[in-house]
Amino acid sequence: MEVFMKDGSSEESKQQCKLVADCFHKYGILLVKDPRVNEQDNDNYIDMMEDYFEQAGDKFYKGEKVDDIKPEYHYQVGATPENVELPRDHSEKRKALKIDKEDLPQSPMTPVYDAKWRYMWKIGERPADAADDFPQVLPAEFPEWEKKMDTWGYKLNSAVYTIAEMAAVGMGIPNDTFTNRMKGGAHLLAPTGSDLKKNDVGATFAGFHYDISFMTIHGKSRYPGLAVWTRDWKKYSVKIPQGCLLVQAGISFEHITGGYVLGGFHEVIYTEGTKAAYEKKQAVLEAEGK
Repeated sequence: MEVFMKDGSSEESKQQCKLVADCFHKYGILLVKDPRVNEQDNDNYIDMMEDYFEQAGDKFYKGEKVDDIKPEYHYQVGATPENVELPRDHSEKRKALKIDKEDLPQSPMTPVYDAKWRYMWKIGERPADAADDFPQVLPAEFPEWEKKMDTWGYKLNSAVYTIAEMAAVGMGIPNDTFTNRMKGGAHLLAPTGSDLKKNDVGATFAGFHYDISFMTIHGKSRYPGLAVWTRDWKKYSVKIPQGCLLVQAGISFEHITGGYVLGGFHEVIYTEGTKAAYEKKQAVLEAEGK
């Protein structure tokens, strides 16, 4: 991305743009490195989200009211507790797939409610008449919330705008083909939280699905469990290198390109790898007396 940001007209930049477009077309996913993104911002954001989900979960499991949960806003702002989000039923598609056993989804054929929490935080301005522009929800116990969420969220949003422009250049269409359509959109920072103590191996945190968005972008997670499918229905466990971002095409990208880019399917499962990473983390915390 740095090459494009310095000089979008150079041959090296055009090659990088072609690579971005090819990755979206062939795989629906790519890893990028954005010089504007500081790994420490990601760590600060994850630290805060881990604390938030632990506190909110403790209250919720005790039957206490969590003020940040807003079903009246269709969970489009604030917290969404576990067992609310339900993936669409893709069982017919799954039955029709002629793929190897190791490439099959682990989530149940008939969707179950996701065992994860989520938080929706708006990024960017919306049109004044947007019907879904609900008020931001700030947890009272976290005075640094807005600063940390905006710091990370706007960096991710900026990265998506640059990637969208690079994709357009790589596809040989006007640079602003995608970015013009993104302005004023419902951009959301939507971290998820999975209770690795309450759940166990095999739990479905996010069943087999695609995202309705144009693109989904992630920083590096602390635990494995995300699996993605490429255009040829090969399944891959995601590992994000330090300092990089993961970008996956959503179904809106598929629609706007007429299928040249496909919305990428993925799932999040509590795997043996997840459990091993969790137990390792707990051992470190115990050794530190935490």
